[in-house]
Amino acid sequence: MKIVEQIKQPIAYEMELFEQKFLLSMSSKVALLNRITHYIVNRKGKQMRPMFVFLVSKMVSNGEVSERTYRGASVIELIHTATLVHDDVVDDSNRRRGFFSINALWKNKIAVLVGDYLLSKGLLLSIDNNDFDLLKIISIAVREMSEGELLQIEKARQLDITEAVYYEIIRQKTATLIAACCSLGAASVKPESTHVETMRKFGELIGMAFQIKDDLFDYGQEKIGKPTGIDIKEQKMTLPLIHVLNTVSKKDNKWLINSIKNHNKDAKRVKEVIAFVKDHGGLDYAVTKMKAFQEEALKMLEPYPESAYKSSLILMVNYVIDRKK
Repeated sequence: MKIVEQIKQPIAYEMELFEQKFLLSMSSKVALLNRITHYIVNRKGKQMRPMFVFLVSKMVSNGEVSERTYRGASVIELIHTATLVHDDVVDDSNRRRGFFSINALWKNKIAVLVGDYLLSKGLLLSIDNNDFDLLKIISIAVREMSEGELLQIEKARQLDITEAVYYEIIRQKTATLIAACCSLGAASVKPESTHVETMRKFGELIGMAFQIKDDLFDYGQEKIGKPTGIDIKEQKMTLPLIHVLNTVSKKDNKWLINSIKNHNKDAKRVKEVIAFVKDHGGLDYAVTKMKAFQEEALKMLEPYPESAYKSSLILMVNYVIDRKK
């Protein structure tokens, strides 16, 4: 059995029901919008975010979920989808998960409006049901994601990023949404309990490990969603590179910065930078840090009683580290 199917097993029923509810939550009187939202739903990814919501909610409540859990999972997915649609416009990207992006098929103006529509649908789903605690969790995540993206853009211009700033960027950009999924799963069944903050922290740690893994793919040879060296071409400062910049001689540091600033479109030079980072322990360092986040996340699950949901969450944490794409 595929690892993702194994993770999904204890929540298979909930995930099936969620898909129906999620499609309903997107519906509109405008035919064009429905055509686009159907296109989005039919090209869904692994659905890791709703899986986190259901697994956490069942783990903290001895196997219970509520209507609030379904709404919370739908809101997260609506808002996450909205950010992806907007991201593709910002990045001028024509592909998403191997399919054409919304902006590639329907142009930027429609893509931006669809993103806005999904965002408002998510907010109203919470407001109409008085899920204000869930709405707060999600709204904080959206604010942080925007701040993280802007911080990364600002730092990419200056190339003066420290390891601490890098962690702050990935915490906001990536980890905050997974943290929101986990705290939301807990809040949907055990509102105002200590589980809400514990699970938020748990999700944040997984998110940090997840993003470092993503950054490592830029140096890999495996067939993955993005071509090798793309972060360097886009002047994104990731952990392997930051570590090497901080540990090599001034001369080498200067060569690296110059390569990224002025020769980032030169394929040969990008390859040289990748080789240099590998040879100077950049990847090993990033792997060590990633595993530290993974171990810390696993520790946070220890106090919870054994259950199929806890086992799936452990599998999920390990999958984040071991995945091949």
